[in-house]
Amino acid sequence: MSSTDERRFEVLRAIVADYVSTQEPIGSKALVERHNLGVSSATIRNDMAVLEAEGYITQPHTSSGRVPTDKGYREFVDRISEVKPMSGPERRAILEFLETGVDLDDVLRRGVRLLAQLTRQVAVVQYPTLSASSVRHLEVVALTPARLLLVLITDSGRVDQRIVELGDVIDDEALSQLRALLGGALEGKRLADASVAVSELAMAAPESLRDAVVRTSTVLIETLVEHPEERLVLGGTANLTRNAADFPGSLRSVLEALEEQVVVLKLLAATGTPGSVTVRIGEETQVEQIRGTSVITTGYGAGGAVFGGMGVLGPTRMDYPGTIASVAAVARYIGEVLAER
Repeated sequence: MSSTDERRFEVLRAIVADYVSTQEPIGSKALVERHNLGVSSATIRNDMAVLEAEGYITQPHTSSGRVPTDKGYREFVDRISEVKPMSGPERRAILEFLETGVDLDDVLRRGVRLLAQLTRQVAVVQYPTLSASSVRHLEVVALTPARLLLVLITDSGRVDQRIVELGDVIDDEALSQLRALLGGALEGKRLADASVAVSELAMAAPESLRDAVVRTSTVLIETLVEHPEERLVLGGTANLTRNAADFPGSLRSVLEALEEQVVVLKLLAATGTPGSVTVRIGEETQVEQIRGTSVITTGYGAGGAVFGGMGVLGPTRMDYPGTIASVAAVARYIGEVLAER
């Protein structure tokens, strides 16, 4: 890249930084006063004219300064050389806050609340997808001689409890056999494979256990099926109202998209491996309702496995380096906390 191109990028970087900070169009005089760019105001005006002609900045009003376009933000994000790491105390505070969560639901709610506070945007986290999870353990507890409690625990920390009503009483020896049958069919298997294995159990079960196996298998198969209505946790929606002017048209369409959830799920579904952050700016979201926003997402998980996606949604005028760092950090620690449970 030539020195002229590099200088123009520095002008673009300064415009992005100032506009994110002030929410006011940026003029050449302000750039000269606030930044040590090492060139005259005339040179900066010329650079701004070139940036505008190339579509990186635009003039929202006659006789006003310039603001970044989606293309300008994209160039800025693509050239972020390094994300400022969080300090040791910041990392410890995040980890301690998440570790005190009592279960999966609490950890995810804490993660969303924390991410919304750190970024001042809308935060969203996807429940661990069952298709990506494996059964860590199945506990079978006799509540009464004719009623069982099934506790299914996945490697992503998800815990499901279900009651099974038996048609007849079951003694301790039969319960032990049932527990061994179910555990052998489920534990260590991906949930899709576990569902198939459970459905085939009745045919191989002893006659004396067949009815109990059919009843427990029916309940387990229902448990192993995805529940779309439980897939997302959102936090910080009120943050959008602080910057209503940043959204072209109306904020209503953004709020409606968040309520529908399917829009956000599609964006999260495309998340990559943990630690890889994706930034979609404006039209790149490919969703009409949220075209005035940017969405920053990543996957969370452990051992190379992705449990689910998480991220933030906000106006295109956002602190990209800080937001990327926060999303990556919170996702990392959620994955670590869930993997240890």
